Amino acid sequence: MQQLTTTVGFLAAYLYCVSGFTQTPLLNTKSIAKITTGCKAEATTNNVLDSFVSMINNNNGNVSNNNKKFLMAQSLVLSLINDEQCYSTVEGAQAFAEACAVDIVYEDRFEPQPIVGRAAVAEHLKFRALARSKNGSAGFRVDKISDGNTACGFAWTWTSNNSLEGLRGTTFVELNSNNQIQFVREIPEPLYKPGDLIIEVLKAATADATPKPPPNYISKTPKKANEIAKYLFNDVQGADPEEAMRFFDESIVYRDFNYEDVLNGKAEVKKFIEDFSFPGITFATQRFDDGVKATCFTWEVVLEGAPSAIKGISFYEIDTDTGLITYVRDVPESGIKPPPLGKIARQFRPALGVFQPVAFGSRKGGL
Repeated sequence: MQQLTTTVGFLAAYLYCVSGFTQTPLLNTKSIAKITTGCKAEATTNNVLDSFVSMINNNNGNVSNNNKKFLMAQSLVLSLINDEQCYSTVEGAQAFAEACAVDIVYEDRFEPQPIVGRAAVAEHLKFRALARSKNGSAGFRVDKISDGNTACGFAWTWTSNNSLEGLRGTTFVELNSNNQIQFVREIPEPLYKPGDLIIEVLKAATADATPKPPPNYISKTPKKANEIAKYLFNDVQGADPEEAMRFFDESIVYRDFNYEDVLNGKAEVKKFIEDFSFPGITFATQRFDDGVKATCFTWEVVLEGAPSAIKGISFYEIDTDTGLITYVRDVPESGIKPPPLGKIARQFRPALGVFQPVAFGSRKGGL
């Protein structure tokens, strides 16, 4: 959004990375790997990672000869989710915690406060896995994932028995210099989607804001997804909307979870951006991954005169041939935590987290 524009095992992670954005990994072997830039792994105190250190290092030559690059953040995330089932089993939750730094900060924006520390994260994820599996089989599907090495983000869906799907959301994961997970922000979709009412609420909250002159910027044409997002938010935001629009593909699909329906095409996206362009509102970026084909980043909505900000996550995917944005997913946090409707839905349908699930696979790409 320019204003709201904002693994499986070792082999499976590798095949996923080099084959582009597919819905299902090409191979599923039981393992989890500590993968670093240039495919060089170092032993850590985390037993769940150490067991595959030697295997990774022994494969370095083959990877180099094939001119392939391991994307450590993406590969680790896919391994934890698809192989260890970190979001749907107790054992997987423990595996996730073992891949974290001791001082991990996990922002589950469904909860009132961040979860801090490896032990606390393990307890949180185990509790949720148990709750979700109480009345049936709980699944977790990655719909899209950015190709980040130091950080990455992914769009996801809660599923059950491969027959139903429910809650959607986005998660951002950042690694430290030791390739341990040091920061996570996770935001589920709001079950109540206000639509255009959110515009009226924000305008009312900023009614007394003083208009500011548009920022000066030097026109650029970045080609990498993360660089495009940085340019749109950090350089162009609040300036000429046409400068932002030239980065969107004619067939752009834009999912903002303030709305029930997706936006299709540049005309709808342009109106959306213009609707959210008024004095007193700023979308301040916080953390970016280093994705090339797709990128995920965190932000907060700062309203002039407001005591606090609303946090969010965006996911962008581009056509690498044209450098144009083809897909966007924005998800804002709820102002009340836990959100009342979301809390009731998780009690009513714990595996799916919604009141009315849909048929499995009926929402292409998790739309």
